[in-house]
Amino acid sequence: MKKKVISMCLTLILFLNLLVANVTDTKASSEVPIVDGSYLTYDNESIGYAMKMTRGIDLLNGYSKVVRLGPGSIYAGGTTVAAHTVDKVKIAVIVERITGDNGSWEYCANWEKENLNTDRVSANRQVTVDGGYYYRVRCIHSANNDVSSSFTNGIFIEEP
Repeated sequence: MKKKVISMCLTLILFLNLLVANVTDTKASSEVPIVDGSYLTYDNESIGYAMKMTRGIDLLNGYSKVVRLGPGSIYAGGTTVAAHTVDKVKIAVIVERITGDNGSWEYCANWEKENLNTDRVSANRQVTVDGGYYYRVRCIHSANNDVSSSFTNGIFIEEP
């Protein structure tokens, strides 16, 4: 009987927490422009995680990252993590830019890296860019034949 009472109390507390969480005021996401899945922000950095795969046993996770280093300069890169040691783990990093929320992302730079007989690979570098644009990083992650992708939000970079 005592376990039933404790269980009922915990269920009531959980229910009240969910009720309170649904009542709290949240900002509408429509206030921030979004283009092709990326919000256009003035943040200093953004990280995007790989989309979940429905099939595959080799690829565990991956992420892409972009950081504002200053006017006209960004840090761009990403990491691919395999679920175990694989024959080949790869990452392709693509830097894209956009002038505003009415345009589309355009190619700026890319590079790739491959490691053999391991479970991870990272590729990153500092990139000098033109100011006045939003920049994002898109990565393609692969471990053997499993493939996924990730992308960041866009961050605005000022003129140098």
